[in-house]
Amino acid sequence: MTLPRLGLFLAALIAAAIVADYATLLWGATAADLRDLTTDAYLRRVIGFTFLQATLSAVIALAAAIPASRALARQSDFPGRNLILQFCALPMVMPAVAAIFGIVAIYGRSGYLAELAGSFGSGWRPSIYGLTGILIAHVFFNLPLAIRLLLPAWSTVPAETWRLTAQLGMSSRQIFRLIELPLLRQYVPAALVFIFILCFLSFAVVLTLGGGPRATTLEVAIYQALRLDVDLARGGALALLQTVACLAMVAIAWITSRRLDFGRGTRLIGARFDGMTAGARMRDFATIALAMGFVSLPVAALVFDGLRGLLFAQQNLPNLLDACAVTLALGLPSGVIATSLGYPIAVASDRLRGSKPAVMLIGVAGLAGVIASPMAVGAGITLAFTGRVDLFAIAPVGVIAMNALLTLPFAVGVLRPAVARNHAQYDRLCAGLGIAGWDRFHVVDWPMLRPALGLALGLTSAASMGDLAAIALFGNQDLTNLTLLLYNQISAYRMDSASGTALVLLALCLATFALIERGIGGRRRSLALS
Repeated sequence: MTLPRLGLFLAALIAAAIVADYATLLWGATAADLRDLTTDAYLRRVIGFTFLQATLSAVIALAAAIPASRALARQSDFPGRNLILQFCALPMVMPAVAAIFGIVAIYGRSGYLAELAGSFGSGWRPSIYGLTGILIAHVFFNLPLAIRLLLPAWSTVPAETWRLTAQLGMSSRQIFRLIELPLLRQYVPAALVFIFILCFLSFAVVLTLGGGPRATTLEVAIYQALRLDVDLARGGALALLQTVACLAMVAIAWITSRRLDFGRGTRLIGARFDGMTAGARMRDFATIALAMGFVSLPVAALVFDGLRGLLFAQQNLPNLLDACAVTLALGLPSGVIATSLGYPIAVASDRLRGSKPAVMLIGVAGLAGVIASPMAVGAGITLAFTGRVDLFAIAPVGVIAMNALLTLPFAVGVLRPAVARNHAQYDRLCAGLGIAGWDRFHVVDWPMLRPALGLALGLTSAASMGDLAAIALFGNQDLTNLTLLLYNQISAYRMDSASGTALVLLALCLATFALIERGIGGRRRSLALS
């Protein structure tokens, strides 16, 4: 079987598994549960809040990302620019629960902002729980992502256009209205929908910072129905509703927007002359500093408090080491599976792009982790196997499978542009020389795709290690990783122990990502992070 055919087969297998999962949900949901989706006042409030927080989070993140990405585009050669772009990739591999601890340390009622206000004689205490905290956390995660999604817009403008704007003496406002705004209209809808879906499916942020029933989303409601209320039918009905909403958003993005590329557009083709004045530089650097300051403050608080918390972590060292071992044992296989599935799917996506059915099938498989949320997959697994097997016995398999499916879009998104560039450059040469199969992969494809494969494996492994959804659904006392241990510590307000655990979790994820990316990718840095 050729690699494109293998990729198409795997895509069909994943799509079939998703269909079977939702068929199980539909079969398990009773008519009363489906009717409650439209008549239950609590569910209507949950649905409304889910859409509200996702919309506000996406709009605020993009509203902040547009001036920040524009400033980075105009100031393309200042020292430290590459470091800032590298830092923008940090939230992609940073565990959500660890980041939440840093956000609480800054914005909580006893956080650094409250202490700063107290030093000036003010009794102000910010409220971090509820909608405010959810929005802060979502913007923290999605502002850097939005910057990287929007930055390629400016790289599509030819250098001659920027020289022409200088010759015509166009102001910054005129350039934005006539050149940049039409570009943003192509990129903003896709970025808006993508970030909306991420916030719509957010679990760890809402579970930790929601603060009660008034700030509950569908994802958290599914978890409560499955794990706390043990109401499988209700959980399945909620999962079906959530998936319908996600499919609608994906369809809107597919129809109205161009494909987003994580891997290119980090440096302009030509110089921007409108950003060379002293006033423009000051405004751009201030904009960049504000955006990076918002993202870096929780990270700095996490590191600072974590170093102090390591003293308390020594008292619970056996549990911490056990959780580290479980984190690696569950995260690394998930990353390997996601990357192993993502590579042939990416190859099939490039080679079979002339076939519309194949493109649609591959698109469904590539977006499996977005279309099918972890809780929806978990609900299907729970309904299918309850009463047939011991769910606690197969819990590790369930966690690994869910995390692999959840991170598959990242693997495909990283590998697809690299595969397309590699094929465009070397297909004719390999065909002329008669190089195919293993010889081609070993001699041609591996050296060219090695950075992207290393990035994909490192990213999916680190993201799986930092995920809370799967382990919260299937975890137990005998299967506790660092994310679940940290969540339990935060829920019990053991902040001293939690600070050390959060730092260990962050360090383990970053070390795993760096070692895998450098070990497999080599010294050649991937364009996706350059």
